[in-house]
Amino acid sequence: MSSEERRAFGGRIAHLREQRGFTQKELAAEIGRTASWLSQVERGVQPVNRIDVLRMLANGLGVSVQEIRPDAPAERIAVERTAPERSNDLDQARLLISGHPVPEVLLGPTGAGTSASVDQLSVAVDHVWELTHANRFAELSAELGPLVPRIERAMRTAAADQRPALASLLARTYQALAAAFVRQGEADAAWVAADRAIRSAEECGQPLEVFAGVFRLSQAFVRLKRFDQAEHGATTALNALERYAADRDEPEAHSVTGALFLALALAHARAGERAKARAALDEAKRVADRLGEDRNDYNLEFGPTNVEIQAVSLAVELGDAGEAIDRGTRIDASELSNERRARLLMDLGRAYTQRKQFGEAQAALLQAEELSPELIRTHLAARETIRDLTLAAGRSAGPDLRGLASRADAQP
Repeated sequence: MSSEERRAFGGRIAHLREQRGFTQKELAAEIGRTASWLSQVERGVQPVNRIDVLRMLANGLGVSVQEIRPDAPAERIAVERTAPERSNDLDQARLLISGHPVPEVLLGPTGAGTSASVDQLSVAVDHVWELTHANRFAELSAELGPLVPRIERAMRTAAADQRPALASLLARTYQALAAAFVRQGEADAAWVAADRAIRSAEECGQPLEVFAGVFRLSQAFVRLKRFDQAEHGATTALNALERYAADRDEPEAHSVTGALFLALALAHARAGERAKARAALDEAKRVADRLGEDRNDYNLEFGPTNVEIQAVSLAVELGDAGEAIDRGTRIDASELSNERRARLLMDLGRAYTQRKQFGEAQAALLQAEELSPELIRTHLAARETIRDLTLAAGRSAGPDLRGLASRADAQP
């Protein structure tokens, strides 16, 4: 989009906004962006090229995408408006957090403690995180059904000296659930799970576990487009961590700090705050360099490699596809989980699509599917990218692309 086209587009947005009696602040709040971002759009400073952002603006103004962008293809908009809802593999887990976890315990003694030892429960929680990292959400949901009430009951009935360890296990379990809910777009459920993780972490007396829960909470806020809440949660935690780590050199504290900076960078990027997103990413890189290695403290997978992967994702969010491709193709993610490696390939697929390098985009998405089928088949951005590729290919779409679109339920 040329500077002249950006100014014309921005003028159209400003005219429609004024017609509907919105201030910039009111429309920005309606679409989950900041007033400064909207001001830059209307002045032709901030380009808007992505279909999801165009649709967001159109929905906020109560018009079609074509009314704000006449050159948008009609069949593409129709597909995106009528895309069917998918069933969610975490439906059972959602029910699990919909009430008190063990209401019968409130009515009186229910027996002595838990039938499983802390060590046995720890093995089960480790398995929960393996399923989460692998995006095996249906299995995760089934596993958590009996496990969460089991640990919750043990927390309330075990001997006092066992409760801190059980509270830590419960915090880790709810963090896994929050992470899974975020990946499947169930942000309201992720909020509940993250809040319970924070509560449990505080009961076990592990402050860093609390801040890991805040990281999960910030991710939920970003998904809900509550960017101010995501920023507030991450920033207040970072301020507290700065005091905590002032006279300590704990790698675990660096991992949590770096992850929170990445959460802050994502919140700024989604809000269109380019400079703030870059600054937060630079802070995360500084922490990763100090850490000097890839770690998995509190299942955050923080380290220099993950910072680079997140930098690719942020570049895609900001529309800097060339930078995303340049960074992403130089990353060696072989030592990270399949989920992280698949996420990198997914973001490369999105970047190649933005650059209209459709062959490379298809190859990246197919590789990502091999590593983590559930990620590609359930992640909204992946499905939208696959749909874009299929629309661009039209009748010339080959069997590999058609099969991918079918498996992801992303057919035009």
